[in-house]
Amino acid sequence: MGKKHMKGKAPETVFGAFQFKKDDVLKLQIEDMGVDGEGIGKVENVTFFVKDAVVGDVVTAKVMKMKKSYGYARLLEIVEPSPYRAEPKCEFHRQCGGCQLQALSYEKQLEFKEQKVRNNLIRIGGFQDANGAMEPILGMEEPYYYRNKAQFPVGRDKEGRIVAGFYASRSHNIIPNRRCHLGDGVNERVLDIVIGFMEEFGIEPYDEATGRGLVRHVLVRKGFFTGEVMVCLVINGRSLPYREKLVSKLLDVEGMTSITLNVNERNTNVILGEELILLWGKDFITDTIGDIRYRISPLSFYQVNPVQTRRLYETALQYAGLTGAETVWDLYCGIGTISLFLAREAKMVYGVEIVGKAIENARDNAALNGIENVEFFVGKAEEVLPEFYESGREAVADSDEGDSKAGRSGDGRKVHGKDMLHPDVIVVDPPRKGCDERCLETIVKMRPERVVYVSCDSATLARDLKYLCGNGYELKRVQAVDMFPQTVGVETCVLLSRKRSTTRIEIEMDLTEADRRECIGKATYQEIADYVMEHYQAHVSRLYIAQIKRKCGLDVGEAYNKPKCENPKVPNCPPEKEKMIKEALKYFGMIK
Repeated sequence: MGKKHMKGKAPETVFGAFQFKKDDVLKLQIEDMGVDGEGIGKVENVTFFVKDAVVGDVVTAKVMKMKKSYGYARLLEIVEPSPYRAEPKCEFHRQCGGCQLQALSYEKQLEFKEQKVRNNLIRIGGFQDANGAMEPILGMEEPYYYRNKAQFPVGRDKEGRIVAGFYASRSHNIIPNRRCHLGDGVNERVLDIVIGFMEEFGIEPYDEATGRGLVRHVLVRKGFFTGEVMVCLVINGRSLPYREKLVSKLLDVEGMTSITLNVNERNTNVILGEELILLWGKDFITDTIGDIRYRISPLSFYQVNPVQTRRLYETALQYAGLTGAETVWDLYCGIGTISLFLAREAKMVYGVEIVGKAIENARDNAALNGIENVEFFVGKAEEVLPEFYESGREAVADSDEGDSKAGRSGDGRKVHGKDMLHPDVIVVDPPRKGCDERCLETIVKMRPERVVYVSCDSATLARDLKYLCGNGYELKRVQAVDMFPQTVGVETCVLLSRKRSTTRIEIEMDLTEADRRECIGKATYQEIADYVMEHYQAHVSRLYIAQIKRKCGLDVGEAYNKPKCENPKVPNCPPEKEKMIKEALKYFGMIK
């Protein structure tokens, strides 16, 4: 396939006897797909990346750029379509930057995403046995119309007409499209009203080149399970002319609950500003995940796919292995979505998030659901967690009752004893860049039994897992969840478990009877839990151990794990774990 297109052309890049330069036309068999969804083919062992080609295609493509060992080419013609090709719903799927995989069958999309996670775990994380931990990816029955949020830029086209749609790939050129097949049908209705209003009253769209004009973006959110609709206009100013006319028109939309303005007067690519102006209704909508109800503002981070979000959070809850006795940290907690899911089955959950407004929402959401066993802190996870750990260690060390009473951190904030410093579970759901190393270092110091890592980028996930598994943890389970069908994005939930030492040192000691009596009854809670884990591969909480010690007439301390609320719902130790704990107590000579 490689020789005839070379004749008479000056070489740009040379591979062996073959020369390639810009505008060469190649015929390629697409054998694989890259991480951004581009097709991968080879000519004379030289790799080319071809956007819009899918695995199994035979295509012709024009070389656009050559690197030292590979090149990029533009799709010209599909000579033989792949058996995995699908008919895209959207006519703009090739131009728009939102979807990369609409032309690929959904079954093959799932295979691509699962392989993407696996490859990153192996190549970046060094987990050569990743296959043993991976579970089949969770896909959707209907991989379209799943998004509960859309942000449409507004501008003018070459003919001067007001348009809204999405940016073309790698540019800020607006592709006019009011009907996105990933979103809800309400988006098109709202855009028709807003653009009609702008045309009727001469409201100018924002022009990035000049910095003039008023309306920058239209944000639409819908509660999939409540039907509530939010419209927020992002404007380059502080007021909207004829606002009452727009409100009147938008009230015709079924479910309309919130109409706001967002002020963004900066010359920036960031869509939203910090100030909201309420035009009508509430400044939030509500939606549910499972039986937890959430308030969502225009500024809130809230997963865009409610169906798959529930499956993702249920996976995280399952991996956390909660029995009602555990203390949990939830890092990068946002508006408390995962925190509240966990709190229903944990003793106490602590959430950390850098966005102050999100923490306000998290506290409101906890109150909305009557959940009291959560506490939220504002700040960077990589700063808040180490601070609490270091100052908390000092406070607990200074307290005669560190296991049962709270201390105070250096700045006066409450530190809830050893449970807070050494939680049973830490859950992290960081942004795309992953966790800061200082945060990872503190997780290792806190030595939770389990770490549950939720990630939207499997590359940074693999990097962070490599650190954690190099410092006392082991990879147990990996679940990919297709949160973003038709795109290359994929969410992943991972369970890490703290490694147990398998090294034993046997020492013969000649103990007197008095020595033996002194040792009896001195096993710690951790030693008892370790015994159960080693002999039965089961986790038992300190609460369960305390229950069985009481049952056997052993002292557990006056206020051990005393709950903070009245009439607490305390889970009882299951019979099978009671037997395990009693065997441990017998082993340590604490009972007969």
